Amino acid sequence: MSPENDKVTRMFVLGPKAQLSQSELVGKLHMLELPLTIKSTCYGAVIHGEEKDVLEAVNRIRKLDPSNIFTKDRGFPPGDPRRCRAKRGAAREGFHQLEKEYELLEYVCDALENPEKVNLEEPEKITPDEFKKIAQECEK
Repeated sequence: MSPENDKVTRMFVLGPKAQLSQSELVGKLHMLELPLTIKSTCYGAVIHGEEKDVLEAVNRIRKLDPSNIFTKDRGFPPGDPRRCRAKRGAAREGFHQLEKEYELLEYVCDALENPEKVNLEEPEKITPDEFKKIAQECEK
């Protein structure tokens, strides 16, 4: 068994159109029978363990609903007193960032399910005189 600092932690965040609930996600993670610590959260789940096991879980779980199950690194294992809400008595640092990210997930889900070809054109440069003219028109 490797030292704790050789392990990694990942968050699973379920998008608003996800086809499974947090409890179903946690159940599926347990059914993988990987040596992981698994914690249910309000946004999905947190898993902690050897990197190869964590990455296997990520790959297998994301296949269940690839456009609606998101994952990202988390710097601290589940229950770490530096981040645990129960020990801190308030929302953990980063929770409000996650809340803002969650608001955008519906757009990400839609883009993943309905990709569109995007052609980015380099904007044409304008002269300083043209810019002044535009600025003057905006003042009116």
